[in-house]
Amino acid sequence: MDFSVKKLASDAGVFFSRAVQFTEEKLGQAEKTELDAHFENLLARADSTKNWTEKILRQTEVLLQPNPGARIEEFLYEKLDKKIPVRNTNADLLGQYMIEAANEFGPGSPYGSTLIKVGETQKQLGGAERDFMHSASVNFLTPLRNFLEGDWRTISKERRLLENRRLDLDACKARLKKAKAAEAKAALWSEEVEKAEHELRVAQTEFDRQAEVTRLLLEGISSTHMNHLRCLKEFAEAQATYYAQCYQYTLDLQKQLGRFPGTFVVNSPHASSPPVSPTSAATIPVVSAVAGASNNTTTVDSMLNLSDVKPPSSGTRKARVLYDYDAADSSELSLLADELITVYSLPGMDPDWLIAEKGNQKGKVPVTYLELLS
Repeated sequence: MDFSVKKLASDAGVFFSRAVQFTEEKLGQAEKTELDAHFENLLARADSTKNWTEKILRQTEVLLQPNPGARIEEFLYEKLDKKIPVRNTNADLLGQYMIEAANEFGPGSPYGSTLIKVGETQKQLGGAERDFMHSASVNFLTPLRNFLEGDWRTISKERRLLENRRLDLDACKARLKKAKAAEAKAALWSEEVEKAEHELRVAQTEFDRQAEVTRLLLEGISSTHMNHLRCLKEFAEAQATYYAQCYQYTLDLQKQLGRFPGTFVVNSPHASSPPVSPTSAATIPVVSAVAGASNNTTTVDSMLNLSDVKPPSSGTRKARVLYDYDAADSSELSLLADELITVYSLPGMDPDWLIAEKGNQKGKVPVTYLELLS
C-alpha cells in the first residue's frame, strides 16, 4: 500500500512539474529545448502525411459508396468484426426493375426485349462496380487505414513521450539553474546542486533515447509513402479495368440496339469529342436495288466495289461531318470536321456505316461521325 501511495505521489509530482514547465514556456518565462531542423522537418512531413491520408481515405470512401448511411453501416460492421453484407448497386436495382417490367409488358415485344437487353447490361455494370469497390477497398483503403490506425498511432504515442521527456529535461535545467543561484547566495548546500545535476543527466539521457526512437519512426514515413505509391497504382489499375468493362458492356449493348429495325439515332451537333467507334444505326432510307448487289444475307461490306456503286435516284441526304476521321483502308473515306457531304445506304450494309461522296471521292464512313441534315 505504501508503495502505491508513493508512486501516486511521484506521478502527481512529475505531472505538476511538467504542467508548470509547459505553462511558463507559454508565458515566455522558461526556456525550451528546441529540436534540430531535420527533426522538425520530419515532424512536419509526418503530420502532412497523416492529414492528407485521412482526406484521401475519406474521399475515396465517398467515391466508392456515396450513400452516407451505407458507409456508417459498413463502418459498424467493420468495427464489430462482422462480414459486410453484399449490397446491390444502383445499376443492379435498375437492371432488376427493367427485367421485371419487361416480363410484365411482354418479353417478346420490341419494348420488352429492349428492356431485357438494357437490364442485363445494367446488371453487368453493377457486377463490375462491385468488383471495383472490393478491389479498391482491399488494395487501397485497407493500407491507408492500417497506417492511420497502426503506424500513426505508434508515432503519436512516441511523440507524446518525447514531449514529456523534453518537459522533464527543461524542468531539470530550470531546477539546476535555481540551485546554482541559491548556492551562490549560500542558501542551499552543494548536495542540492549535485542532486539537480544528476537529475539533469538522467533527464538528458532519457530525452536523447526517446528522440532517437521517435526519429527512426518518423524516417519510416518514407517507407509509408512507397507502400502507398504501390497501393495507388493498384487503385488506378482497378479503376481502369472497371471503366474498360463498363465501356465494353455499353458498347455491346449499343451494337445490339443498333440492329433493331426502325431504330433512329440522332447525332448531337453539340458533341465535343469523336466517338470511339461507330455503333449507331443509320437513319438513311435504304434503296431497293443497286448494280451487282443481292438481297441475301451476305453483307454489302464483303462484296462492295466502290467503282461500281452509283448513288440512288432517291434516298440520298446531306450530312455535316462532326469530327475528323482518317480512313482505315481504301474502302473508307477520310473526313474533315464541318465538311458537307452526300450520304446514302445500300441493302444489307452494316447500319453503323454509310456511303459518302464529296467531289470525286467516295467511300464508307461511320454514322457516328455525322450529323444528318434534313
